[in-house]
Amino acid sequence: MRKRKKWGLVALAIVIILGIGIAGGSFYLYHFAFEPTPKVLNHSSHKSKSTLATNQKWLKTVKKQTWHETSATDHLKLVADFVPAAKKMNRTIVVAHGYMGNKEQMASYIRLWHRQGYNVLAPDDRGNGKSQGHYYGFGWPDRLDYVKWTKQVIQREGTKSRIGLFGVSMGGATVMMMSGEKLPSQVKAIIEDCGYTSVGDELSYELKELYHLPKFPLIYTASWVAQAKAHFNFLTASSVTQLHHNKLPIFFIHGSKDTFVPTKMVYQNYRATTVKDKQLWVVPGAGHAESYPQHPKLYTKKVTTFMARYLK
Repeated sequence: MRKRKKWGLVALAIVIILGIGIAGGSFYLYHFAFEPTPKVLNHSSHKSKSTLATNQKWLKTVKKQTWHETSATDHLKLVADFVPAAKKMNRTIVVAHGYMGNKEQMASYIRLWHRQGYNVLAPDDRGNGKSQGHYYGFGWPDRLDYVKWTKQVIQREGTKSRIGLFGVSMGGATVMMMSGEKLPSQVKAIIEDCGYTSVGDELSYELKELYHLPKFPLIYTASWVAQAKAHFNFLTASSVTQLHHNKLPIFFIHGSKDTFVPTKMVYQNYRATTVKDKQLWVVPGAGHAESYPQHPKLYTKKVTTFMARYLK
């Protein structure tokens, strides 16, 4: 009897220790992944950094407007830059930035589209840049914010507006996640560059790569923390699921050497949408978000040809 009681106490102690460990790990994962804290997860090439620095200087001096919006949930004040085309134009590209990024980090792409004669709207996502918020949405709550941004484009630029969606990394996931929503008829096409299949998949991948840990149980328990703190369940945040409902032409781009968002994810995303007007370009040798810096002329030709076809 005494021996049985002893083993019962040992078992209870083990359960308590495991519970504390899982709880601590869950809060740490949320803090690390969702809260705006300094961290370095992906290293850009020297060429990419140099190109970005040049274009950020251009973005500071180019004529632009500051737009404001209220988030679709949580009542946050959001900010965006609107860079009008050099000549009056009803075609607008809405660009979505990456993880831990902001509109300034999209300067190279803003300039790319501006050079092609488009208006460009570049928001700061919730928790990023000048927008309010204490968490990263990984594109999921942000998808609804971007729907509101497209409606503001129509309100300001007119009902004859023709809008294209463009996103890189988390921004790529954002525009894919938008594709499953009811979008204004003025939204005509989507280009995504190196977006992930789902938030759960990406976090599970990083958990294994950075900490050599399996996704069970931390991904599931961390989702409870995210639900309480950020008010959304990231396990439902799926590009693949949203793409099943997509009706728009879409162009998928991914580097063949991407180790931050593994290249295999683009094939899953590509297969998920059944629209006939879809393209896939896996860029040989390119790392994460390096397709444009490594092949600027070819990248520009491909994305602008695709978008021009639908934003006539």
